[in-house]
Amino acid sequence: MSLIHFISFLLVAFFCFNLTSMAQVPEGRGLYRSYCAGCHGAELQGGSATALIKTNWVYGRGKGALIRNIRFGIPGTDMAAWNKVLSDDQIRLVADFIVEAQNIPPQAERPIPEQLNTEEYTLEIEEIVSEGLSKPWGIAFVNKRRALISERDGNIRWLMNGQLDPKPIQGLPPTHTESSTGGYMDIILDPKYDDNGWVYLAYSHTNQEVTDPKAPALTKIVRGKIKDYQWTEQQTLFEVPDSLMVVKGNRWGCRFLFDEAGHLYFTIGDMGLAMDSQDLTKATGKIFRINSDGSIPDDNPFVNETNALGAIYTLGNRNVQGLARHPETGEIWATEHGPMGGDELNILERGANYGWPMVTYGVDYSGEIVSEKTEQQGMKQPITQWTPSIAVCPAAFVNSSQFPAWENSLLVGALAYEELRRLVIDDNQVIKQEMILKGVGRVRDIAFGPDGSLFVLLNQPDKLLRITPRGEL
Repeated sequence: MSLIHFISFLLVAFFCFNLTSMAQVPEGRGLYRSYCAGCHGAELQGGSATALIKTNWVYGRGKGALIRNIRFGIPGTDMAAWNKVLSDDQIRLVADFIVEAQNIPPQAERPIPEQLNTEEYTLEIEEIVSEGLSKPWGIAFVNKRRALISERDGNIRWLMNGQLDPKPIQGLPPTHTESSTGGYMDIILDPKYDDNGWVYLAYSHTNQEVTDPKAPALTKIVRGKIKDYQWTEQQTLFEVPDSLMVVKGNRWGCRFLFDEAGHLYFTIGDMGLAMDSQDLTKATGKIFRINSDGSIPDDNPFVNETNALGAIYTLGNRNVQGLARHPETGEIWATEHGPMGGDELNILERGANYGWPMVTYGVDYSGEIVSEKTEQQGMKQPITQWTPSIAVCPAAFVNSSQFPAWENSLLVGALAYEELRRLVIDDNQVIKQEMILKGVGRVRDIAFGPDGSLFVLLNQPDKLLRITPRGEL
């Protein structure tokens, strides 16, 4: 082909591509006006249903969330599923049209408010760290001046006097990050850290090349000490053989918690293998309980059961992303990702089965039914459940001198819906939910610092916020 012919070919291809691209918006507009405008308005201004020109996206923002909501509807609202009427291509065209119509792109970073009014407080919000973090996962406070932050890509960093130290800790174990949710996860300090210096880390581990997407991998629990920016004295506390690892797994977990007796609880998600959550010989879809040195407590529920993994404390857990201990009762509460719907809040009981996937309030991401049952004898019911799924993540009970009006409330964060909520608990029931923060990022971790301030770790954007009350309303 001559150079002139080649250039002519490129020009024709470019023209055709742009013609096709430009044609998609009118086609999307036509589909929207045929199927959506009756409720949402011809110009997306709203009608019997909400306006679609907006900055606050209640049910997730971005094209992916729009496609999901159009395809499957939004349970508990008047938004019906259109997957039986519109093809996947048509749904994408409608979503493209809605995104293109926005004055502010749905995925554009939203400003963090400096002040918020809640039912009890006027809150002051400070961006402690707005640059330098990369997919932060967990935060653990050493004292008022220092904290450790884990990053999913395989780093741990110091937060010093409110400033992120640019120098990461050296000598950390390599991690398998080929899964969209794999890598470094939670981090926690030993209850006797001041005496022994132990730091606990959960991460995606493989015995093969960490960059191999086909390598079998699973969550590994280790502890080590940090001396002069160096990770030292590492000890393995929990690791499964290759035969129990998963190839191309997803939904890893992992959240940590120490109870009053010094037992370490940690979570492993179902890794996409739902039925293995019911199998005591498999590590996926469980909550575990070990001693701080990795040994198994004698009173664990399955420690004497043939072939069962003795560290298992509960089973039938899809993907627990939050653990919190009630400051008065000592009970451990867990937040759990459902599929599309059916996020759960549970109270942990020794040896309990939380039902996944035999019972669920959600459906699969394909729209297929996971189970016709929402309850079954011998399987625990959640304290509350969220449908549609908010992608509930971290949890922390309020036990802070700065927030006396919130005492014993449970704070939970959400990823997909980018929320921080306060749950008012009475007699182990959620009697009220108050939205505290919405739409400024995926809430990955929440923690109260030694001074009683509330710290919120965000993804997309990667930031650390400090929240304090200015006064009661």
